[in-house]
Amino acid sequence: MTEPAENPHSTDGAPRPQPRIYTRDEHAVSRKFISDAALKVLYRLNKSGFQAYLVGGSVRDLLLGREPKDFDIATDALPEQVRELFRNCRLIGRRFRLAHVQFGQEIIEVATFRAQHDGDAEGAAMTDEGRILRDNVYGSIDDDVWRRDFTVNALYYNIADFSIVDYVGGVEDLRAGRLRLIGDPDKRYREDPVRMLRAIRFATKLGFSLDDATLDAIPRLRQLLEDIAPARLFDEMLKMFHGGMGLQTFEALRHHGLFHCLFPQTDELLDSPEGEFAGALIAAALASTDARISESKPITPAFLLAALLWHVVEEEAASLTANGMPAADALETAADAIVARQVARIAMPRRFTNVTREIWSLQARLQKIATRRVEKATEHPRFRAAYDFLLLREKAGDPVEEAAEFWTRYLSTPEGARQPLVDSQRAADPERAAGDGQRRRRRRRRRKPAAGA
Repeated sequence: MTEPAENPHSTDGAPRPQPRIYTRDEHAVSRKFISDAALKVLYRLNKSGFQAYLVGGSVRDLLLGREPKDFDIATDALPEQVRELFRNCRLIGRRFRLAHVQFGQEIIEVATFRAQHDGDAEGAAMTDEGRILRDNVYGSIDDDVWRRDFTVNALYYNIADFSIVDYVGGVEDLRAGRLRLIGDPDKRYREDPVRMLRAIRFATKLGFSLDDATLDAIPRLRQLLEDIAPARLFDEMLKMFHGGMGLQTFEALRHHGLFHCLFPQTDELLDSPEGEFAGALIAAALASTDARISESKPITPAFLLAALLWHVVEEEAASLTANGMPAADALETAADAIVARQVARIAMPRRFTNVTREIWSLQARLQKIATRRVEKATEHPRFRAAYDFLLLREKAGDPVEEAAEFWTRYLSTPEGARQPLVDSQRAADPERAAGDGQRRRRRRRRRKPAAGA
C-alpha cells in the first residue's frame, strides 16, 4: 500500500515539500500533441508575465501516450486578468470561478491557482460536514496542487521550460497503474463526495487499480452522495456512461455499492429475482452505447435512461394492471411515477425524459403489430430508437422475438415490396393484426450461462 500524499498545510510549521522536476528530456510530452488553441493561451499568459501550466487529465493522457479529450490550464493570473488578455473569453462558475477561452468549437479552461482554506477565507464557503460549497481562494502553484484530487491529475506542464512539475508522486503512480487520492481520503471525500464517482470513473478509464486507502474509505462514506445536487449528478452520470467504457463503469459502481446512490430503484430491482433480466438489458444498452461512441455515432441519454428504468417501470405497471387499471394507462402512470422519483436523485432534463417515455410507449405498438398502422408507426420520430430498444429487449431475454423479427424483416425489405410481408402477418395472426387481440403475457426466457460460468 502506498501512503497518501501529505498536505503541507495540515502540519503547522512543516516545510513545504519540494516538487520533482522532470526536464524536457525526461518525459514524453511534446507540444506537437497539444492543441494550437491551448498553446496560444499558454504562450500569451507566459509572455504577459504570468505563470502558465498545462494541468490535469491532458498531462496525464499525454504521458500515457493517449490523445487528451481537452486541455486545461492553471495560472497565477486572476480570472479578470485572463479576460483582459483574451477577447474571446468569458468567466463562468460560482463554486469555482473559471475563465473559458473559446477558439471556434474548442474551449480552453483556465483556472487561477487555488489555496488551502478552512472555509472562513473570503471567497470560500464550506458546510459543517466539510463539504466545499465555494472555493475561490487564490494562491500559488505550491498551494494549488493540494486542492486537486488524484496524484495522476496533479501534474503540471510548464510552458516556460517544457518541464513537468510533480509534487505528489503522480508520475510514479502513472507508471505503477495506481489511482491515489492526495491527502486523507476521508477528508477529501467529505470535501466533495463526487470524488468517489470520479475514482471509479478514472480507474476504469485508465485500467488502474485503486490505492488501498482511496478504496477503503468508499464504503464508509458513499451515503454522502445523497446530499449532492441532482443536477451535478446528471453531469457526472454522462461522464461515466458516455465515456466509452460505460459497461465496465456500471459493473464497478455496482461492485462498490455506488450505483444505488444514482439509481436506487434500479439497484433494488437488480438484487431481486427479476434482476437477471434488468441487468441483461442494461448491459446490452451500455455495450451498444460504448460501440456507438467508438464508431463516432450519435448517442442520447434518453436511450440509456430507457434501459436503466424499463424493468422498474414494467414492475410498477404490472402492479397497477393487477389492480384493474388498463395496460396503456398503467404504463403511462408507472412511467410518470418512476421518472419523477429518479429525477429527484439525478436531475435529467425534460427533453431527455420525454424521449424516454416515447420509447417506452412505442413498445406496445411494436409488439402488437397492427398491420393497418405499420407504415404510420415507422413515421413516428422515435420509431428507430424504439425499434433499437425492442432489439435490446429481445437480446436480454424479453419475449419479443416475433415482433423483433417482423420489424427487422420489414425494415430490410424495399418499400415497394413490403405489402406482401404485412399481408402474411395479417393472415398468420388476424386477431393481433387488427390490433384488438389480447394475449397472455409470455414468460421471459432464461439466458444461457456464458461458457465457463
